[in-house]
Amino acid sequence: MGKKTLGIVGGVGPLATMFIGEMIVRRTKAAKDQDHVNSIITNNTRIPDRTAFIMGRSDDNPVPVMIDDMVKLSSIGAEIIIIPCNTAHTFYDELQMGSPVPVIHMIRETMKRAAQQGAVKVGVLATTGTVTSKVYQQAANEYGLEPVLPSPEIQEKVMSIIYDNVKAGKNADKDTWREIVNHMENQGCDRVVLGCTELSIVKKEMDLPDFYLDSLIVLAETAILSCGYELAE
Repeated sequence: MGKKTLGIVGGVGPLATMFIGEMIVRRTKAAKDQDHVNSIITNNTRIPDRTAFIMGRSDDNPVPVMIDDMVKLSSIGAEIIIIPCNTAHTFYDELQMGSPVPVIHMIRETMKRAAQQGAVKVGVLATTGTVTSKVYQQAANEYGLEPVLPSPEIQEKVMSIIYDNVKAGKNADKDTWREIVNHMENQGCDRVVLGCTELSIVKKEMDLPDFYLDSLIVLAETAILSCGYELAE
């Protein structure tokens, strides 16, 4: 199989975009520059907020803007596209229909990985938009997993970590994070999915163990393999 060029629809959010770029480089088996995944990255911070649109707090639809970015990426050589934003996958069918090239489904790949790792009861930490759209719940059902969601009170704390901390360029509040973790562990989860790419930043900052399945890392590794490259050992 020939090597394919990867397109990354970024800006959703900006820090997660930079992080997945780094992870693709670090997780590709390579001895020199030319061994790495050929990538084209946008960092379009003008893409409207996905959760605000899903929850009816905004009329700004992110889908046309993201499709426009995918068309641009394809026009300059992208053959496979990834979107490092879990919430955006609420609109996956529309986005794939509007894309000239295949778009990897981040959420299905993450739940597939959880099933491969032997998980049964999987906690989901994500934006309220992602939780409301039930994309993780549906993917869990596809792979025979039981999804576990935070209580409304804890979900507010998850959103605070995402928006008040990471998206604002701050470190995650450790006390708030500990409350979230305790809540999920008390529900008997054998894996907790970090279903928001801002939470991938938290995993890196806090050096969280593999109990937390990072959707961004799953996406990075899937992209590497899908483009015909090998994973670093």
